[in-house]
Amino acid sequence: MRAASSIGAPNGRRAGFTLLEVIVALTVFAIIAGLTFGTIASALNTRDLLEEDDAVNQSARIAMSRIRRDLSLAYLTINTGAVNTYKTLFVAHDQNPDRLWFASLAHQRLYRGARESDQTEITYWTEDDPDTSGALVLLRREAPRIDNYPERDGTIAPLAYDVKAFEVRFLDSLTNEWKEEWDTTGAETPNRLPRAAQVTLTLLAPDPDDAEDTVERTWASTVMLEFAPRLTPKSGAEEDAG
Repeated sequence: MRAASSIGAPNGRRAGFTLLEVIVALTVFAIIAGLTFGTIASALNTRDLLEEDDAVNQSARIAMSRIRRDLSLAYLTINTGAVNTYKTLFVAHDQNPDRLWFASLAHQRLYRGARESDQTEITYWTEDDPDTSGALVLLRREAPRIDNYPERDGTIAPLAYDVKAFEVRFLDSLTNEWKEEWDTTGAETPNRLPRAAQVTLTLLAPDPDDAEDTVERTWASTVMLEFAPRLTPKSGAEEDAG
């Protein structure tokens, strides 16, 4: 009768792993763990980049939507010489980034019974972004009282961060040409609105190839001003000359 200690082990030897087998197993396990960790880290980095990119897209969509609505409802008063009234303006300076202020009917009352109307005075401009070097913050000022002072009163709120460029140009309904600036108080466009405005907003977004770098992404939109005069059709002679 065989001894109990030798049961299941051929030739009376005990079953087990050699040192070489243990080293090989640990090496394979380390390789699999490294590959798994790398895959998970890459997936997490991709997720973070997608979230940051989506945040940039969301910021741009909100900013462009607000700008389009404000510009589409820009207006000017007809009776510019009326007593005890403020003259409405539409002024835009080509300052790279641009700056503009105008009267609009885009104001929305937030509280019932508030002594406010649809009229509002809106200003758009940029300042240095305190958190991102080389970037700007697009600011929006809205005042429910039109007073011709674009830098006074009203509520100032950031509309977009990481701004690289903000440009607006305007379509003249008399010449059918685009202008980089507009001033209803000047001699060139006295007390009249542009027919349309083309808005271009460039933001800094994360670089998909380098997490430490950024790329520029641009959004552009053309908005028609509802209260602006229609385009002037060209005469036959002008069309032939063109």
